[in-house]
Amino acid sequence: MGNSRRTFIKKTAAAGSATMLAPTILSSSVFGANDRIHAAVLGINGRGKNHISGLMAQKNVQVTTLCDPDMNLLNERQKQFKDKYNKDVALEQDLRRVMDNKDIDVVSIASPNHWHALSVIWACQAGKDVYVEKPGSHNIFEGRKMVEATQKYDRIVQHGVQLRSSPAINEAIQLMREGYIGRVYMARGLVFRWRADIGDKGFSPVPEGLDYDLWTGPAPKRPFTRNLVHYNWHWHWDYGNGDVGNQGIHETDLCMWGLDVG
Repeated sequence: MGNSRRTFIKKTAAAGSATMLAPTILSSSVFGANDRIHAAVLGINGRGKNHISGLMAQKNVQVTTLCDPDMNLLNERQKQFKDKYNKDVALEQDLRRVMDNKDIDVVSIASPNHWHALSVIWACQAGKDVYVEKPGSHNIFEGRKMVEATQKYDRIVQHGVQLRSSPAINEAIQLMREGYIGRVYMARGLVFRWRADIGDKGFSPVPEGLDYDLWTGPAPKRPFTRNLVHYNWHWHWDYGNGDVGNQGIHETDLCMWGLDVG
């Protein structure tokens, strides 16, 4: 399956998913200024919690669907959502059902990295706009296919380098470009993050309630280990990109931004 991943992404981007209903492509112009945007959040453990609260803080947005392969986590988040917002929210384990739902306007993606590209491509094909966590894709090839889908289906896709939205950092960049600290010709990004044990935990049964086939998706399916869900997939190449793609992407982005080279 690992060898077919690239082919799978390529064929999906070109022809659409055979497992989905034929998508209806919606223009951004169909939404009036006073319409509420219906959002789904894909991946609801780590950054996904922030996506939920961030979207619900917008006056014109309603989170209508939470999607995750872990049913236990879905039930937990549904209760938290009801307690906090006094609203109901639909649950889905399979993101393809989210894509088929024409009442969902946008998807916010905080799933493991190996799902990013395919989720974005499917969303674009289904006429939905997208916010996707960093890294935008698991590898460069997938990233290019995401860009192609965004352009082909004329969608809005934002990649989660949210430091660019920080007023303080924007002010610092502006001061630097105005020569406040002199000529800047080099930048270096450093990050030191404490991590809990990411060592080998051995194989174990898949927890009840977790659809491991859906969790694995387009990536190679490996024997399950408890040191995988819900965070330490970052340190497994089939699913994550280590801290270079996890935190280092922010440092690299700041360096490129500051030097005005990206």
